Amino acid sequence: MRNTRAGAFVAMSTAITLSLTACSAGDPASEAEEVSTKDSITWMAMLHTATTPEADGVIETELEEYTGLGIEMQWVPDASKDEKINAALASDSLADLVSLTNITNTTVRQAMASGQFWDVEPYLADYPNLSKIPQDTLDSAKIDGTLYGVPYQKPIARYGVLVRQDWLDNLGLEVPHTIEDLTEVARAFSEDDPDGNGQDDTVGFYDRAESYLVGFRSLAGYFGAGQSFEVTDDGEVVPTFTTEPFMEAMEWYRGVHENGWMNEEFVTVQKQNQKDGIAQGKGGIVISGLFEAKNFYEAALAADPQTPMAWALVNDMTYDDVDRRVLTDTNGGMGGWLAVPRSQVTTEADLRVVLGFVDKLMDEEPFDLMTNGIEGVHYELDADGVVKMLDNTTWEQEVQPFSSSRPSELVKTFNTSSEYTNLANQLMAENAEYVVVNPAQSLTSKTYDAQWSTIQQQVNDAYNQYMMGQIEMADFEKVVDGLGSQGLDQIVAEFTESYEKANG
Repeated sequence: MRNTRAGAFVAMSTAITLSLTACSAGDPASEAEEVSTKDSITWMAMLHTATTPEADGVIETELEEYTGLGIEMQWVPDASKDEKINAALASDSLADLVSLTNITNTTVRQAMASGQFWDVEPYLADYPNLSKIPQDTLDSAKIDGTLYGVPYQKPIARYGVLVRQDWLDNLGLEVPHTIEDLTEVARAFSEDDPDGNGQDDTVGFYDRAESYLVGFRSLAGYFGAGQSFEVTDDGEVVPTFTTEPFMEAMEWYRGVHENGWMNEEFVTVQKQNQKDGIAQGKGGIVISGLFEAKNFYEAALAADPQTPMAWALVNDMTYDDVDRRVLTDTNGGMGGWLAVPRSQVTTEADLRVVLGFVDKLMDEEPFDLMTNGIEGVHYELDADGVVKMLDNTTWEQEVQPFSSSRPSELVKTFNTSSEYTNLANQLMAENAEYVVVNPAQSLTSKTYDAQWSTIQQQVNDAYNQYMMGQIEMADFEKVVDGLGSQGLDQIVAEFTESYEKANG
């Protein structure tokens, strides 16, 4: 760790400010007397690379100079993060700032609910960047109504519909923006020889084994289904798979399958097989992250440098009279918490120093540093302003570990050489206005923690059986009804109680 002169200066400035200004959260009389002399930060962060960055390396040093605080990084290999974090919680050997990136870790959630970390929500309004965190993301990051850390911000909804533009052009079709039009495109891609090779070798939708959790999940959202759970008009928190819109979407999608407008044996197709099939021109509609258009195109280009493949990216698909909406695929745009343990940071004045540090990391200059590194050392900009890495090995060693620790991925969008990527970034940003999040994500249910994975698997199996024509909708509903006695009724009751407490 290196305590810079700048750090001492900023700490002194912080102390002066805190001694003169009453804080907004709490008793002004007591807070006005608080003084912080904190001039350094310890940070327990996840490491996604094989080697640990050098202490006092170039990025760490630049961040120290920008924030005015000494920084001591305590890197935790991501592969063993749950074990390490759980042990640190048990032994109270945490840092000032702790990256908690597994939002389903029950030990972490219990530690939060027990008050081991500061409730940071009352302070966010005092910081220029923290105050701009979207409300949907804040709500998704809460535990029973309390925000026990600054949420890591991610694009809140990245999914959409990818459609082969060249096939549309070949058939004289417009880009579909409704489920009704998308259905007709799926038919045409399957029956009207969109690639013009004279063979019956294409389909519309090209799905894979994770359909229930990925592609279909997103499609069901257009029909009005929620993200995993939803709140009924009478305040009950119920699984989406019990709702009418979800089942209506299932009936429609099974019709697509029965008509031969999607790959028949999708339940056996793995992700790489799906990518290969799309690159080979077997299917022309994919429900996926909008950013995948670039990857599909590059895979096709590698196989055939003359590929005619072109994609239309659609982020405004609607159905019937259902308002435009899109389900979050990133847990409400949050990738975990930057949490502050009360055992390490004991005063509100010191908490404000830590929060000020996080806030500064969300400025453009440190974001550039933590994303690309130092211009002329790690990267350069070409004539179009596109970032070009100078040495990938150096970047991976010195910069990449910090890249995965950025408090927000939304600070700035870099221009790239891929028009697909640039368009995807634009459309994903637009999605934020129409996002639907999971209300149960911030709630607690012991039965959910113990039983949900088993329940989810049974529903997934029943979905696959229904799609393949092995059972009918009445059979699917019977499976769902039977789950009530296996813990589902208790989950609904516990989530509903938690929701009522969190919302007064």
